[in-house]
Amino acid sequence: MFIGHAALVMGLQVFSHWALDAVAHRPDLPLWPGSGAMAGLGLWNSVAATLVVETSLFAAGVAITLRSSGKASLAFWALVGFFVLAYLGAAFGPPPPGAAAVAWSALALWLLPVWGWWVDRHRGLISSMT
Repeated sequence: MFIGHAALVMGLQVFSHWALDAVAHRPDLPLWPGSGAMAGLGLWNSVAATLVVETSLFAAGVAITLRSSGKASLAFWALVGFFVLAYLGAAFGPPPPGAAAVAWSALALWLLPVWGWWVDRHRGLISSMT
């Protein structure tokens, strides 16, 4: 039962990611693999609207996490700060100097799940000490 539940949750996450992409992208997302029908509302055509929507979603995620877990550790706030700095760099920084820079930064993304696991593991320890 657990594996079925996990698969359902992951499937819903994939679908929700596609749905959020459909709001942001211009009409260039296929409705299904190999489909000629494309979806996209073009939020990215407005930088201001994109910043408002993405920042609001991020803030909502932080608020939901704090509400569901009680107190947050320094590790949690460090991860939130990293995400904010990365977002600001992507939104307002210069384009990457080349494909190698994009490749190295993408390769480093494997560290984020480990960091998230570490934050979650220490959340209970910090909450129980206070």
